[in-house]
Amino acid sequence: MEPRVAARNAIKYVFDAVPDERITVIADESRRYIGEEFAIGALELGLVTRLLTLKDGEEVRRDVPASVVEAVARGTSDLFITIFRESEKETPFRVSIINLISRYRRYRLGHCPGITMDMLTEGALAMTEDEHKSMYSSALSLMSKLSNVRRMRVTSENGTDVEFSVEGRDFFTDTKFDWSRFKWCNLPTGEVIVAPVETSLDGKIVCDLAIGGIGPMNVPFEIKVRGGRAEEFRCDDRSLLKRVESALGVDAMGRYVGEFAFGLNKRARISAGFLEAEKVADTVHFAFGHNTDFPGGKNTSATHMDFLISKPTVECIDSSGRKEMVMSEGRRM
Repeated sequence: MEPRVAARNAIKYVFDAVPDERITVIADESRRYIGEEFAIGALELGLVTRLLTLKDGEEVRRDVPASVVEAVARGTSDLFITIFRESEKETPFRVSIINLISRYRRYRLGHCPGITMDMLTEGALAMTEDEHKSMYSSALSLMSKLSNVRRMRVTSENGTDVEFSVEGRDFFTDTKFDWSRFKWCNLPTGEVIVAPVETSLDGKIVCDLAIGGIGPMNVPFEIKVRGGRAEEFRCDDRSLLKRVESALGVDAMGRYVGEFAFGLNKRARISAGFLEAEKVADTVHFAFGHNTDFPGGKNTSATHMDFLISKPTVECIDSSGRKEMVMSEGRRM
C-alpha cells in the first residue's frame, strides 16, 4: 500500500477526520519522512496541516520542547499525530507529551513511538477502509463478551499463569477514537484493553515474543508478580534483564501492573517494533507502569513497559461466578 494512503485511512477511519479540520504532525527529525506521509494524507483529506519537527540526537530527552507546548496551548489543532523513535529510556518523555495533549480533553491524539515506513506499506497500518471497519467490529464483539467480567486468569504453554481483578474497570478499544472520553490512540491500532486493579495481579508471566521499547526477543523473560507488583525478573540474557530493571525502576509505581490487552490486528507482525507487535492477532500482553488515562487506572508511574505472550488461554469470571473461556491457546472462542 502507498504510505500516504495508509496514513490517510488511519486519519479518516480511526479519528473520523473531516475536511477543514486542523492537524499537527509532530515528528522526530529521524522520522520526518514518515511524518511527511501523514501530512500528505491529511492534505488529501482536506485538512489544514502543519508538520512540526523535533531534534532527536544521542541524548535521552526528558523535557517537553517549548514548540510542542506552544502548539498545544494555542488550540489551533483538532488532531495531533506524534511520530517518535522507539526507546524505553524515553518513555517518560513521551508520557509527558501524551499527558500535555490529553489534559485538555478536546484534542484527538494518534501516538506512534517506533513507527516505521513498512508499517504503512506492508504491516499493521497498511489497512483498507473495510479492514479498519472489520477490526472495529471484532473489538466490539469481544468487549461485549467482557462487559460483566470481574476476574481473569491467563495461562500459556510457556509457563504463564496469572490471575487478576478488573472489578470496576471498563474494557475499551483503540481501533476507533472514543469521542466520549477523548482517549488517545496508538497507531497502528488493534487492541482491546483494560487497566487491571493495580494490586491484584498474582502469579508468573513468561514473555516470549517481544518487550515494549525493546522489540522481538530470542529468550523468554519471566516475571513473578505478587500483589500487582513485579517482584522478580529472570532471563538468560543479562543485558535484556538490566534494560527491563532500569526501565521499570524509574519510580515506585513502575513495577505495578498497568495494562492487560488482547491483540486483534491481522496485518501486524512480531518481527516489527513493539508498537506493531503488541497488536498481533491472537496474542495478549501485560504492561507495568502508567495507566491513569485508562478507565479507572490509578498507576501514576512515569514509565510504561509491555510484555507480549504467545498462544494464551484466557478464562473470565463474571459477577455471578460463572466462568467463560474467551481464548484457548491463542484462538478466540
